[in-house]
Amino acid sequence: MDTSNKGFSSKLIHAGGITDEKGSAVTPIYQTSTFRFKNADQGARFFSGEEKGYIYTRLGNPTIEDLENTVAELEKAYGGLATASGMAAVNTVYQTLLGTGDHMIGHNALYGPSRGVMEKHYPKLGVEFDFIDATKIEEIEKVIKPNTKLLYLETPANPTMGVTDLKAACDLARKHNIITCVDNTFCSPYLQRPIEFGADIVLHSMTKFINGHADIVGGIVVARDKTLFEELKYVMINMGFNIDPHQAFLARRGLKTLAIRIDRAQKSAIKVATFLESHPKVEWVLYPGLKSHPQYELGKKQMDGPGAMISFGVKGGLEAGKKVMDNLKLAVLAVSLGGVETLIQHPASMTHSKLSKEARESAGISDGLVRYSIGIENVEDIIDDLEQALEKA
Repeated sequence: MDTSNKGFSSKLIHAGGITDEKGSAVTPIYQTSTFRFKNADQGARFFSGEEKGYIYTRLGNPTIEDLENTVAELEKAYGGLATASGMAAVNTVYQTLLGTGDHMIGHNALYGPSRGVMEKHYPKLGVEFDFIDATKIEEIEKVIKPNTKLLYLETPANPTMGVTDLKAACDLARKHNIITCVDNTFCSPYLQRPIEFGADIVLHSMTKFINGHADIVGGIVVARDKTLFEELKYVMINMGFNIDPHQAFLARRGLKTLAIRIDRAQKSAIKVATFLESHPKVEWVLYPGLKSHPQYELGKKQMDGPGAMISFGVKGGLEAGKKVMDNLKLAVLAVSLGGVETLIQHPASMTHSKLSKEARESAGISDGLVRYSIGIENVEDIIDDLEQALEKA
């Protein structure tokens, strides 16, 4: 079925383009390492690229391809590459675009390991970097160098919820022949499609909203054009970053309910953020759906909804925040996000703990910041849970 002119939810169900010869209504799990050739000549044609076919799962697999094609279509990209984890997706981008003497600009409030691996590992390979507040376009412009090859953004940022002006940032990067990559994990393609604003590459931790059930680890990279896609594909394949077919099957199954899951969680998040903002024991709340958010108007312009992620601070700082987290009954105290269950965690001591205190503070990741991922439980229960925990802070 050609789904190019179908609505978003129809694409979630029917995109992918893989038809099983046995007639299965869904793409089966092709749990195989290798594929049989009809004869030696066909094998040679597959390897030469003269004929399209499956050879070896690291190089391509129908179950994985179904997922890759679907996410690429949702993001309005040329093609997609599913990886073993979100960090495999990040490193596919880094290793494709950066080498000795190259320079990267990144948002200072990136997902902790995305920044951490750049700071600790890539200097060994001769890569330079600057992490700045990418919500201020002038800050990006200040650090552009002749050797800048990559602008790496995450919007909304994890966990500060800062929103970057994607069109302005991508226009600036293109003016200087810099590739722009956007981590779109917090929004998913349902709420934001960075390629529409000029991004060259978009990536996701599929562990989060795309899969949505906290039962797999995976990532995906999609590229605007064929040339960039082929460069990324070469690195992904040869570094062995590919996802397993069974994980891909689960992610593709979870993806089918993306729209209804986010609709439900987002509706609740707006109510939860409003509750938190008015609570006497809460010092501040950062949520793109609140008018108090510093980029509220920008968020409305480039996002189709404020999402389900909230950051807030409890009066009394870290110890008060710990008290709240330790006394929640419904919300799960765990890292990750984007699942059907509500999750809460403390970035400074968990997901961003490998960054220096100075790096965290300059990025706005205070010791008192608590990150909250709203699930699809009854919103009354989520708020009641927060209320009883806040009483103990």
